Amino acid sequence: MKSLLLYFLMLGCIPLMAQNEALFEEANANYNDGNYQEALENYQQILTNGETSAALYFNLANAHYKLNNIAPGVYYYEKALQLKPNDKDIENNLEFARNMVIDDIEEIPETGLSKMFNNTISKLSFDGWGWMAIVSSIIFAILFLLYYFSAGTKFKRLFFGVSMLFLIVSLGSVGFAYQQQLSIQNSQYAIIFSEEVPVRSEPNLRSDELFLLHEGTKLKVLETFQDWIMLELSNGAQGWITKNEVRFL
Repeated sequence: MKSLLLYFLMLGCIPLMAQNEALFEEANANYNDGNYQEALENYQQILTNGETSAALYFNLANAHYKLNNIAPGVYYYEKALQLKPNDKDIENNLEFARNMVIDDIEEIPETGLSKMFNNTISKLSFDGWGWMAIVSSIIFAILFLLYYFSAGTKFKRLFFGVSMLFLIVSLGSVGFAYQQQLSIQNSQYAIIFSEEVPVRSEPNLRSDELFLLHEGTKLKVLETFQDWIMLELSNGAQGWITKNEVRFL
């Protein structure tokens, strides 16, 4: 019965997939013809249909960028980068979009071992490190079997040494995947969508105004309190703004 239900669900998804594919092609055609608003509506309809992908977010961001929609452009480039980390095209276009943002916030650079560790982890996504661990484990198992059944001492040493290397890679990949997942779970970011936002010292409208932020600025969410969020910028500055000023990534 469950298999039959799954079959009918899959059949029901086929027309929607075909519709999304047609919308995507139409959107791309509109974009190439310079009809950016029409392309934007097509891409948005695909999102409304429940489909997400790095390519969809990237193209949606491109359309917003062409229309000078600063905050949505930055937002969707960031969403695309979440699904496809270290993609050069996404990173380059995101940098162009960030140049349109009024706030020029200097980032505190990482140094030493912390920088090396974070750079290494960011080379692959969580799924990427997971696949690295699986593949390395399979290679380790094959090499270990070759070591176990080899007759010659020379080949035993070779297979054992290389198998241990892949075991280390597998365990390291598991560790990196865990650290990246932990970092994602413990770090929530958002993009400011309001044209201008006062950042306050406390979560109420009567508190002191510390500074102003503008649309498109990315911030880290440290804490939530009722309708307020406590933010931290890349330069270490902190303060409070209301939730309705941002969209969470």
